[in-house]
Amino acid sequence: MITRPNHVPERLGLLAASAMDPFLTEQLLTGEQVHGGVDLAKVVEPLPEDDARWAIEPLRSLVEDAMFEFREDRTRADAWLAPRLHATLRLTRREAADKRLWNHLALAVAPDYVVWRHLSDPTAKKPARRVNPERFRGAADRQCFSRLWWAAELFRNGSDYEPVAIACGNQDVIHNIAKLELIDHRPTAQAIVRLLKSGRITAGREVNGLSVAINAAGATLIYDVLGADDPKDPARIRDWVAEAASAPPVGRHSLPQGPDEDPAPEESVAALTAYFEDLFATAPVRGRKSAD
Repeated sequence: MITRPNHVPERLGLLAASAMDPFLTEQLLTGEQVHGGVDLAKVVEPLPEDDARWAIEPLRSLVEDAMFEFREDRTRADAWLAPRLHATLRLTRREAADKRLWNHLALAVAPDYVVWRHLSDPTAKKPARRVNPERFRGAADRQCFSRLWWAAELFRNGSDYEPVAIACGNQDVIHNIAKLELIDHRPTAQAIVRLLKSGRITAGREVNGLSVAINAAGATLIYDVLGADDPKDPARIRDWVAEAASAPPVGRHSLPQGPDEDPAPEESVAALTAYFEDLFATAPVRGRKSAD
C-alpha cells in the first residue's frame, strides 16, 4: 500500500480536474506507487495565505488517525471522519461547492487515504484491486472527502454531529439517501436518522426501499408542509468560519461541536418520522415478505 507523497504541501490549494490526469496513474490507482508531489504543486492555484483554514497539518493528522484506528474495518472510518472533517475544514457551502478544493485535498494532501479507503476488494470478475478515479475528482457524492463533508453538512442537527455519525455509519445512506435533494430539508434528514437510530431501518435493502419511497412521495408532496423548518441565519455560519483560527483541534474520542445553529424543529422531525415510518411499512423492499 502506498504512503503519503514525499512532498505534501503546507496549505490547501485549488487543483483543476484537467491538471490531475498526469498524476492519476495506474500505479496510484492500484495502490502501488504514489506521485512525488513536487511536480503536482506546480499546477495548483494557491489560496489566501492569511486564512488559517487552509493549513494542512490538522487534515493530515485526521486521516492518519483514521487509517490507524480503523485499520481492521476501513468502512467504519466514514462515520468517524465525516463530523471531524466538517468541524476542522470550516467552509461555507459556496466554498465547499468548488471541486478544485477537494481535488487538491485528495491528490496532493492525502492520496494514501483515498487509496486506503477506496481500493476495491478483489472479486471473481475483477480480481485486480483498483480505486475508481472518481474518488479523487468525482461528483460531490462520490469524491472521497467531499462526500463526507457534505454528508456532515446535511445531516448535522445544528451544532450536533451525532446524527452525522449515525447516518455515515450506514453506507447505503451515503450512497443513496444523501444524494436526494430532499435531504437539504433538515427535518427530513433528521427523521431518517431517527429511523436508523431506533433500529426501524437497518439493512441496506431497507434503506434503499425507504429512499425510493421518500423520493417518490416527495414528487407529489412538499415535506415542508408536514414538517416546516425555521429559516437559517447565515451570520451563524460566517461566525463559525471566522472562529477557525482560534478553534482547538477536534477531539478524537468525542464528537466536536458544529456551527452554533438552532436544531431542526422537534415537532417537524417527529411528524416526518411518523410519516416516513408509515411510508416504509408499504415500501417495496427486496426480500421482505408481504403482509397477508
